[in-house]
Amino acid sequence: MRSNSYKYIISLAMGYNKTNLPTSYSIYTSTSKQRLLISTLIFISFPLILLCSIFPHTQLLNIIRLQSPHFPTSFHPSNKAKPPKWLEAIRDAHLTHQRPLKVGLVNFKDIEQSRLPVGGIAQYINIDLEPVSHNVTWKKLFPEWINENPSDKCPTIPMPNQRKYIGLDVVVAKLPCGERSYDNGSREKEGIRDVYRLQISLAIARLIVENSIGTNKDVYGVFIAKCEPMLEIFKCDDLVWHGGSYWVYKPHVQKLREITSMPLGTCELAHPYTRASGTKQLQENQMTLPNTQQTRSPRPNIIRREAYVTVLHSSETYVCGAIALAQSTLLTNTTKDLILLADHTISDHSIKGLQSAGWKTKRIRRIRSPKANPNAYNKWNYSKLRVWQLTEYDKVMFIDSDFIVLQNIDHFFDYPQFSAGPNDKWLFNSGIMVLEPSECFFRTLMSKRHTLKSYNGGDQGYLNEVLTWWHRLTRKLTFMKFYVHEGGNRSVPIDRYTIHYLGFKPWLCYRDYDCNWDRFDHHRFASDDVHARWWRVYDALPKELQKYCRLTKQLKNVLHRRRVEAQKVDLNHGHWKIEIKDPRQKI
Repeated sequence: MRSNSYKYIISLAMGYNKTNLPTSYSIYTSTSKQRLLISTLIFISFPLILLCSIFPHTQLLNIIRLQSPHFPTSFHPSNKAKPPKWLEAIRDAHLTHQRPLKVGLVNFKDIEQSRLPVGGIAQYINIDLEPVSHNVTWKKLFPEWINENPSDKCPTIPMPNQRKYIGLDVVVAKLPCGERSYDNGSREKEGIRDVYRLQISLAIARLIVENSIGTNKDVYGVFIAKCEPMLEIFKCDDLVWHGGSYWVYKPHVQKLREITSMPLGTCELAHPYTRASGTKQLQENQMTLPNTQQTRSPRPNIIRREAYVTVLHSSETYVCGAIALAQSTLLTNTTKDLILLADHTISDHSIKGLQSAGWKTKRIRRIRSPKANPNAYNKWNYSKLRVWQLTEYDKVMFIDSDFIVLQNIDHFFDYPQFSAGPNDKWLFNSGIMVLEPSECFFRTLMSKRHTLKSYNGGDQGYLNEVLTWWHRLTRKLTFMKFYVHEGGNRSVPIDRYTIHYLGFKPWLCYRDYDCNWDRFDHHRFASDDVHARWWRVYDALPKELQKYCRLTKQLKNVLHRRRVEAQKVDLNHGHWKIEIKDPRQKI
């Protein structure tokens, strides 16, 4: 076989096909020019032929075969082809079994699949996935408002028929990077909020869960993309190898299962994936396992380390608010820890008061908001990102220190990360967030903060650029004061869990009435009932903690000036007429 190939190479080099050489032909009877040309070609070809006889090279044979369509097919080295880097990383470093890997391919064209190596390395299966309709937009998946009772439903996004694809070891997808193709050949930039990208990510996640649950093997997810996969679904903690445009994950299956059980967007409430008896059970889609009944064992009752967290930085203005938050939370008989992160601007005296209120305090270095204006109020708001460094906890609920808690909210820890309350458009509010600490994710946040622009210069705008796929918490948990104007009713509904004090804070106002009445542009935040709720918490504080809520001389002057301005323009509601009896004004 090898001698035939050499003759074939020589005939190529001489410009002839073996079949059309005359039988009586002799190279020694050619003209001098022909002899020179042939001698040169033989001289060049001889080292190549010698190398082929000693060290047959797969790439060289491939090149020859590509250049000549008549090259003998027996030279095709498919069973010795080098696997792609992602497959090599999985096979050599993370899997020990010797059988061919069963690999599911998502979003691959036939010609791309045909180029993958076979022959003892892997068995490839094409996963059928109907592309999501262009009518399904990010705005429809993440509406600003929904009817919670009954809950609205999300649009339909096609998913693979998981029962067809059992026994997979690896699921591979070509992931789009925010660009959609249309039937007319046009393309549209979708950016990070791309429904098709979300569809493929969730499809991979569901296939991994289906092929992992009930088995003792790891199932890997691989993305081929120029952009980073969705870190809300495939976490950096699960990334086992990354090179160029290849991303290999070995997901934590139980956490991935929680994620895939969530609605497709905030078009539905995120129901808790409960682990404790007595709470509402999440209705799961049944998944078929090979040779088993279509049933699921109940989720184990695992004890997790969980905590409420708040952050104080740059000023002691919110120390009193944090003390009230701790007091209101403890009054609900919570079983969770209370953690407060404080930078160097919070004095030791204030730390002592915060600890007496129930907080376990940790000192942090504050983080500057890179896009904030030099004198902006949110200049150091990125300090809130430190909550992801609390890795001694499995899950935390961040709460801003201008909240109070009205009733026990411990069961909201059953929600997965990342869960939050709604804000404008498709954005979430970072006042309350359920998240899982991760040093890896914190480093990711740090690495992106100079390239991703925050729409408001602060942490909320930045996090909405990093975490685009999130889960909706009920607005009963994140009741904000500007909701009180609905229907003209300015009282707190009985079923609310917390109050978020926007506008002028109660401890920075008179006890006698809500100071938001003294500014017309703050009337939407004004509610005497909401204001009184905070002071009930204050009254329950020990006397030594109430001292942290004193009015400074400067603040007294500001409050007096607001009342005078309200009187001059004769603001309606007439709160500026109320006699001030707050005893703090005399201290």
